[in-house]
Amino acid sequence: MKKLLILLLLPILAYTQSPCDADICVVQFNAGWNSGNDVDWHGKLKDCEIKYIDIAANPDVASKYEIVVVPTIVVFNGKEVKRFQADISFAIAATKSEVQEVVDEILMDQF
Repeated sequence: MKKLLILLLLPILAYTQSPCDADICVVQFNAGWNSGNDVDWHGKLKDCEIKYIDIAANPDVASKYEIVVVPTIVVFNGKEVKRFQADISFAIAATKSEVQEVVDEILMDQF
């Protein structure tokens, strides 16, 4: 029974685990064909690891993290904490301040 439960939970665990080495990580999932909507401020976030994943070049990653629209920004703290997705025009409405606030809240919760 334990083995069956573990096998059933593996896809869920894979989805929630961070693709980064650092505890706090902000990942921008986008596709090369949508590079005009890359999030310019993503690399300027502080106190976190930054990662960019091109889902067109890595389609398995899109399904693993359930990316349904690009760009998508996901904040991880070992597992997914918050997700920001693009609108129908493939542009993201989230601001640098909103994402940085999530990172800052994680840092403050560690004290």
